[in-house]
Amino acid sequence: MSGGIPETIQQLKRGGAQIISESELEKKLQENRPLRVKLGVDPTAPDLHLGHAVGLSKLRQFQELGHLAVLVIGDFTTMVGDPSGRSSTRPMLSRERVLANAETYQEQAFKILDRDRTELVFNGEWFGKMTFMDVIRLNSRVTLQQMLQREDFRKRLDQTTAIFLHELQYPLMQGWDSVMIRADVELGGTDQLFNVMVGRDLQKEEGQAQQVICLLPILEGLDGVQKMSKSLNNYIGITEPPAQMFGKLMSISDELMARYYDVLLHERVPAIHPLDAKKELAFRLVKRFYDRAAAGTALDEFNLRFAKRDLRAADLPEVELAKLSGDLTAAVVAAYAEGFGITKSRSDARRLIEQGSVQWRGEKVNDPRITLPLQAGEVLKLDKTRAVRLK
Repeated sequence: MSGGIPETIQQLKRGGAQIISESELEKKLQENRPLRVKLGVDPTAPDLHLGHAVGLSKLRQFQELGHLAVLVIGDFTTMVGDPSGRSSTRPMLSRERVLANAETYQEQAFKILDRDRTELVFNGEWFGKMTFMDVIRLNSRVTLQQMLQREDFRKRLDQTTAIFLHELQYPLMQGWDSVMIRADVELGGTDQLFNVMVGRDLQKEEGQAQQVICLLPILEGLDGVQKMSKSLNNYIGITEPPAQMFGKLMSISDELMARYYDVLLHERVPAIHPLDAKKELAFRLVKRFYDRAAAGTALDEFNLRFAKRDLRAADLPEVELAKLSGDLTAAVVAAYAEGFGITKSRSDARRLIEQGSVQWRGEKVNDPRITLPLQAGEVLKLDKTRAVRLK
């Protein structure tokens, strides 16, 4: 075995990846050829966030090791809707909406991927040509008992929540994608395990070498608890303005910072002051999605905003005055939620106020029960790295 293969596998495991199986990957690497590494993405919305960037970053890592990225745009699977990790049925999107979303997905994906080492395919190329009998034959490959082994389906069945027949097609469709592109490796979140294993089974039945599975962690959002999601307003979009992206990254906890270093950069937090480490993380991620100049400007803006405390001139998240009604404690809770997608309890907010973290018009406010004379254009500082402007 080549001395470099164990090191390559360890490198690919960074960021919390689980490889099924390492011995199979080792054999594929010993063939000394570019592997076809698959990542399927369903354009359910027009914009990508850092949660999506986890898979794209790992795919870029494979590219840098000399392999070919096969990005499968699920123009057909999106219309079905992936049931993985869902407690209810996804809404079915129109083909027009899916294609419009797919256009922006491609533009944003190439902020991370090397375009020259990427094969871009749409799974409508093969599913659009299938007859109904072809679909029946594909369904004959998997039993209902196998489908109901899925934890999400089983939970919904136990809770008497509807499971529609079209949802059962999704794992088969994702698995058939692997057959059609002859995938050597497939990337997917931990919630995708069932789907990617179906791909292995179908490849075996078709006489192909089975794909290796590279499972990736699910990235937590700004709250540090729930999966990053636009619907939960705890996300960082990869097309957000650089200053806004930088500011959101500076708002995360130190624990979440370590997680982002691991999952997004495949590195450990540098042994420097936590605030400086967070600035380094924010700088590097803004640079990834824009360029060094934009990242430098965002860093300067942040330092202006907080180090020099010139908040009135800074670009801050805006919060409507009507959302901050009530005493100061209620206003702080609402400002975190509306400005940063972070959930704070009243006791958390009260503690911040009493320890002097909250400032109004540049002055500390220590009374949690006070009602401030809030006005549009004013700035409410919540802690060392977060402030909002009222509108």
